[in-house]
Order: sequence, then structure tokens, then C-alpha cells
Amino acid sequence: MTTPPADHDLVLVVDFGAQYAQLIARRVREARVYSEIVPHSMPVADMLARKPKAIILSGGPSSVYAEDAPGIDTSVFTAGVPVFGMCYGFQLMAKGLGGEVAHTGAREYGRTPVTVTTPGTLLAGVPESHRVWMSHGDSVAAAPAGFTVLASTDVTPVAAFENVDQGLAGVQWHPEVLHTEHGQLVLEHFLHEIAGCRQTWTMVNIVEEQVERIREQIGDDGRAICALSGGVDSAVAAAIVQRAIGDRLTCVYVDHGMMRKGETEQVRRDFEEVFSALDVVDAEDQFLDALAGIHDPEEKRKIIGREFIRTFEAAEVRVFGGLAGGDATAWLVQGTLYPDVVESGGGAGTSTIKSHHNVGGLPDDLQFELVEPLRTLFKDEVRAVGEQLGLPSTMVWRQPFPGPGLGIRIIGEVTKARLDLLREADAIAREELTRAGLDREIWQMPVVLLADVRSVGVQGDGRTYGHPVVLRPVTSEDAMTADWARLPYDVMERISTRITNEVADINRVTIDITSKPPGTIEWE
Repeated sequence: MTTPPADHDLVLVVDFGAQYAQLIARRVREARVYSEIVPHSMPVADMLARKPKAIILSGGPSSVYAEDAPGIDTSVFTAGVPVFGMCYGFQLMAKGLGGEVAHTGAREYGRTPVTVTTPGTLLAGVPESHRVWMSHGDSVAAAPAGFTVLASTDVTPVAAFENVDQGLAGVQWHPEVLHTEHGQLVLEHFLHEIAGCRQTWTMVNIVEEQVERIREQIGDDGRAICALSGGVDSAVAAAIVQRAIGDRLTCVYVDHGMMRKGETEQVRRDFEEVFSALDVVDAEDQFLDALAGIHDPEEKRKIIGREFIRTFEAAEVRVFGGLAGGDATAWLVQGTLYPDVVESGGGAGTSTIKSHHNVGGLPDDLQFELVEPLRTLFKDEVRAVGEQLGLPSTMVWRQPFPGPGLGIRIIGEVTKARLDLLREADAIAREELTRAGLDREIWQMPVVLLADVRSVGVQGDGRTYGHPVVLRPVTSEDAMTADWARLPYDVMERISTRITNEVADINRVTIDITSKPPGTIEWE
């Protein structure tokens, strides 16, 4: 669980296994209200103990009548806290308050026309006819007593309802997805008009509050080092901490031998202009020795996390001359984001998807106290904070690159030879992406080396037995969900031709067209 920022209203998003739970939390924040995700298994009493200004019930894959369907204690609807139900959450509200949810046999998936019959407060200003994104099998046949029915579809008689006096409202559709017309307006009507949430969650406030919090956390004499990867997350985290404690921060950039081609040189150039103290560590041998013989992705991530910490411990001694005394605290700044926490099984009671090296991969004997200014933020919020801090656009809009680097883009053991091979292929792909003017449009395009796979090819009239690489171009807003990017055919052709012509031992280029979910952006 994260620590909510002070002096902001809190909206809890209760996750019933929804594909879009993280997206709901982001949309709430876009409405300038702070939000967090909690699991449906959290007791209602624990939710109410956090004093939320409102609660949102997410969608989910189940039928409310399924034997093992997730539910929620109906006391949530009578506790005096405004509640908004979406899709499955809408049906839970209807059923829990005495309405009727029916197995009609009619299903609605994807874009669906909806008719607003009575706008009320929730749908005020929304066109009478518009299209929304549906995903349900059951339908609400009758609203609970005291509720006003606001909208319907051809097969769903009750597609939206509200009881403003009790602060309760809901819609059968997904207002959080971009495919739903006027979805953000509907969400904001609930948050601002029905729940009365204050619109205080702004980038200016985030910076000011974090600077003050860090000054208090580190103290007047404390010193810190920042794990600087070269990416936007650690850069923004470092900039916030530098604003808080000035030259008592030293940024440490670790070249673990798994960076992209020319990256260390670029990081040194860019970051020396912004940060007063930058320490560059060459740790290639240390990391590759630790990874020798390791194939399992989770083990790779944990080893890389452990070696990062060991490197920073050594850097702390070198930079600060060791701890000043037995009671002194060494502070380590990291660019951990809210999605990192969620995917590592924290913050929302979710299962561990993968251990992020700076969350689930930290060793038990950690010698640092952590400073994580971005732990409650999504990626798009981090970029906005970076711009607010005046960081160069090349830093703020750099393509996301994982802390473990190319080590998790090699399927199989990580060796220097394999890294050099992948570096060349990755450099070509990035160069062609930039040449095509797609850097802002494409969120990220990992190049994955299938190092344990070989395929037969023919090059120069001769048989080859080389490795395949996979291009993974994706579009995303916050990395919690992603779609595969439809690269122009001529760009894909140039990338494939150049890689197979210019990189020895690679004779096949493929493209990954899997969305997230079900696949993650990185392969490991």
C-alpha cells in the first residue's frame, strides 16, 4: 500500500479483476483527484478506515451469479461514502441494493449505441445518443428503489442510474476507455458533482509537496545518492531530490554492460548539464559474472537488483566516505513508479506479474533507506512533473528503458557476445524509428534476441543458422495497458533488411503483435 499524499481527497478504485482498473485510477487523476487501487478482498471496514472521499467499483470478468464471483459487503453502499459502479461494479450495486440483475442471454461487447432518457446529474450535457464501450453478459433489468434510470440500450433496459441524495451512481459501460464517447465527462460528474471531490491533484502541487516531504525525510544534514539509469523516471526523481537538498545529492549512474549502443556516453553528456554531481561506475564484469549461467527471468531480475544495490553501497562509501556514525542513515533515491509497485504485487493486493528490480528485486539485507518521490505516480504524470521542473525534452520524452537493460531482452543466458549482437540490432531499429518520425507516436519498441533459438536462413546463396530477433513496438499511456503499434510496412522492411544485412548471426526478424494484457511489454 502506498502512502497517500497529504491534503488531497482520496478515491479508492476497488479492483474486481478488471482489465482496466489501473486506467480507472489514471482517469480519476486526470480529473485532478488522487486515486489508488485496492483489491476487492480488502474488508470494507479497512477501506472506510482510509477515509476515502469516494469509492469506485471496477468492472470484472465474472457474472454476479457465478459461484465464485467476487463480491463486496453491501455496507459499502450505506456507509455515507459516495460510490460509483462501472460494468460489473454497476451490477453489484444494483443487486446489493435490491435491484434486479438478469440472465437475459443478450450480450454486448465493444462499441454500443446508448440512449440517454433522463440526464440527471451523472449524464448532464451528454448527447442523447452516443456510443460507449460495453463488455457484459448479464444486464440490470430493474434499478433499486429510489434510483433514477438515466439510460438504456437496445438490449439493456437499465444502462445507467443514480441516487444523488445517497451519493450512489453507476453505468453499465466502461467510461474510462477512450472508445467510450464522453466517458471522462461522466466520471467527472460523479467525482465533482455527486461526490464533491476537490480538484487539488496538479503537477505544481505534486512537486511542491514532494520537495517538502523529502526535506523532512532526509533532514538538514542528510546526504543521498540517486540510482540514475538515464531514463525519465530516475531523472525526474533526482531533479525533485536535488531541488529539496541541493548538492547533498550525488547521482550514480551504473554501466552494468547491458545498456544500448552509445547510451552511457549520451547519459554522461546530458546529465552532467543538469545534475551538479554525477558518478559513473563501470560494473560490466561484476554484473555479467553474476548472471553467468542464469536463464530464468525472475532470477535474472533479482540478481540485477542485488548487484545494483551492492554497487550503490560501494558508491556511497566512495562518495561520502562511509556512514558518519552508527546512527547515520544512507539514503538511496529511486525512480519507482506506481505501476512498478502494482505489478510487483504491492499497493493493490495483486499477484506478482514480475519483480521490478527496484521493488520486488531488492535484497533482504538492504543497507539503505529508500527515497521514492514518484512511487504514487503513473508514467504520464512523471513526464508532466519533468516538464514542470524544466528538464530537457530529450530526458522527459526518452523511450522507456528497463533498469535491467538488455539483460531482460535476451531470452536465455546473458553474455557479452549476445549483448553486442542485440545492441547492434537495437541501434538499427531505433535509428529507423527516429528517421520515420515515430519517436513520439511509439511508446516503446524493445528488440528481443531469441538467443536460445536458431533458424535456418539463406544469405549470399549459402545456408545460415542464425538467431531470430523480435520487434515489440507498442503504444501506451502509462505502461499498465498497451496495444501493438501498427508500424508502416516500409519502416518494418527497412529495419528487417538492415538488421539481417548488417548484424552477423541474425537471419530472421519478426514482430510481436500481442497487446497488454495478455502479454507484458518486455518479454521477461
